[in-house]
Parts: sequence; structure tokens; C-alpha cells
Amino acid sequence: MKHEVCVTGLGVVAPHGDEPGALFQALLDGQSAIRPIFPELPKPAAAALVDFDETRWFTKLQLAGVDRVSQLAVAAADLALRDAGLAANNDADPERVGVYAGCGMGGAAALEAAYRGNGRVSPLTIPAFMPNAPAAHVAMRQGVQGPVLTYSVACASSSVAIAEAAKAIERGEVDMAIAGGSEALIVPGVVLAWQAMQTLASFQPGEAAGAVRPFASDRSGFALGEGAAFLVLESAERARGRGARSYATLAGWGLGSDATHLTKPDAPGQARALRQALRQAGLAPRDVGYCNAHGTATRIGDVVERNALADVWGNDLGNLRVSSTKALHGHMLGAAGAIEALITVLALHRRQLPPNANCSEVDPACSLNLVAQHDTSAPNIEAAMSNSFAFGGTNSVLLFRRP
Repeated sequence: MKHEVCVTGLGVVAPHGDEPGALFQALLDGQSAIRPIFPELPKPAAAALVDFDETRWFTKLQLAGVDRVSQLAVAAADLALRDAGLAANNDADPERVGVYAGCGMGGAAALEAAYRGNGRVSPLTIPAFMPNAPAAHVAMRQGVQGPVLTYSVACASSSVAIAEAAKAIERGEVDMAIAGGSEALIVPGVVLAWQAMQTLASFQPGEAAGAVRPFASDRSGFALGEGAAFLVLESAERARGRGARSYATLAGWGLGSDATHLTKPDAPGQARALRQALRQAGLAPRDVGYCNAHGTATRIGDVVERNALADVWGNDLGNLRVSSTKALHGHMLGAAGAIEALITVLALHRRQLPPNANCSEVDPACSLNLVAQHDTSAPNIEAAMSNSFAFGGTNSVLLFRRP
């Protein structure tokens, strides 16, 4: 028997705050969280940082050896469980609950401190920076005794984690899953490495907030972001049994590999993942009203994603409304799929779509029905999807339906 997978809780710690509704409203309003960082670096850099008070979640003693990436994860997962009505009265068998987390780079702050420590390295550096630390800390905080798994698949990490959690719910392996991801890599060494790849957006003084321009003719790349987001997934039977609110149903997911190049995206590979998600959900392209695009604002990436959508949607492409919210919250790498899935769920739940910000002139090679700032209403939307296409060639698509 296959179980329908419901989203019953949302938790986020993001550059726009830790309340999902406030985050979504900020995106609707086109508010950018991207700001200049590290003025000491040779080249200008910008990123979207979280204003996070760790003392809300940890005592000073608890913080020893807990990197920021794990702190953000613990907070977002706790908020998701509270939102699902499970924080105070969770009667789930702990062996039937799982944590499925995405994390691309692990504890970057711990590594940076070790490299710059002039030989003085904390004995807690290894447990602080290991990529599975966020999932482990969430499990310890919540008493989870079922599968606690980490997926490190670059930009698709937390999207893959959510898909794998949904599979476990569908097959009846767990009754409930805390699924999402965390990333906190805004340290000088990591920023320098991304600058060396020439993938980060360039900007003039005072213009960092508008530096990321997905699908625009003058796009120049992305800005890094940090944060965490988790969804609570349950079977429809369990959700109904406890009278839980369901934001959406996770109806389909597509996972596949380009198998062509480590960093260059591939439209046929992305199209395969899109078709797989549609097939599993039993939907035709025309049934899907919104796509939260991967949309990194790179010269090649945006064109490839547009071509993949065009290949699958064909003559129905004009009916698919598209936006990339990375323009406003930055690219969170391992957490990107989770926060963008959360945003997609809210778009479906509220029947409003976040705009594709900072795009004054669309690149003709990226011709899509981009969501405009003045036209965010979607009163008839019934299904929406979130794309995550990663370095390494892994493509992950999550497809949600209204419950």
C-alpha cells in the first residue's frame, strides 16, 4: 500500500526571518536580503545573512562544538514541529520518525577557524564540521530514533533529502519525517573559492541588493545565502487521524543525473527529472501552474533550465508561471532545495506567487512567463514545483498539489 505524503509543518531560519509567512510576504514585496560582506577581500562580495540569536535554542554549554550550520538546523526543525502541532504533544513512536537532511559543505565556520588558528585547533573541529552534524543534532534535540540521514548533493542536497523522506513515508517505513536542510558557509575562504569560479554576481557600490538577476539579459551570477528550512511530512492517514492541517501534498518527485559534466548543466538531464516528477504525480505539464526555478542567474544555467522546461512543456510553456527567489534570499546551496520547497508550498497554499525580482529586461534565450511584481495572484493554481539542479549533475524536482 502506498501512502499519500502530506506537508503538515513548515520551519525556517532565513535571511528574511524565522516566520514562514513573513518570509513569503518579504518575497512578494521584492525585498532583497543580499548585502555587501567582507570588505577586506580583494574583490567586492555580497551575501544574504541570517540574523540569528543562538541563545534562543542553546545554552552556552550546549554550544560547544556546535557549528552555525547545526544551530540553524536545530532551530528550523524545532519551528517546523511546532508549526505541525507536534512540539508539545508528539505521540509518534521515536523509532518510526526519521530525519532527512541536506547539507552541501558542513561546518564551514569550524573549518575556517581551524585553518586560521595558527596551529591551535579545537578538538571539537571534526564533529563540528562533519556534514551529518546538522541531522544528528536535530535527532538528538527531538529524540528521533529512526533513520537519520544526510544527503550531500551540492545544490540539490535538501531537495533530494525531502524526496527520500517522501519515499520512506510512501512505503510505510516511517510515520513521520523531518525533512529539509541547512547551510552556513559565509566565511572568507569559501567566498574566495566561489569568486575563483567566477559564478558570483558582480555589482557596483550601493547596488548589492539587486545584484542577482535571474533570466535577465544583464545577469552575472548568484550571491551566496545561509539558512535552514525543514518540512514535517506525514502520511495522509496519520495527519487526518490527529486533525492536522495539511499545507500541500508532495505528489511527485524526479531524481536523475546528467552524467555529462561536473559543473555544466544539461537540459536533457533536467527534462528527464521534470518528466519523472510529472509521471509520478499523474499530472500533465498543463496541470502545473508555477515553477520555483533553480534560476541561479548564471549565463549558461538559466538558458539550460529554460530549454529543459520548454522541452517538457512544449506549447503549454506560456501557461507555466516561473520565478527564481534566489534573487532575494541568495543561493543557499545545500539548503536551497528546502527553502525553495517551503516557498513553493506557501505559494500553493496562499495562491500567490513570489515575483522574479531584478529582471528589467528578459534575455530572449530565457523567454518564460516570469512572475511580475505587480501580478502575483494565482487564484486557480492547483499544483506547483520546485527545481534543484546541482554541480555533479544531479537533478531533483519536487511537485506539490493542493490537499
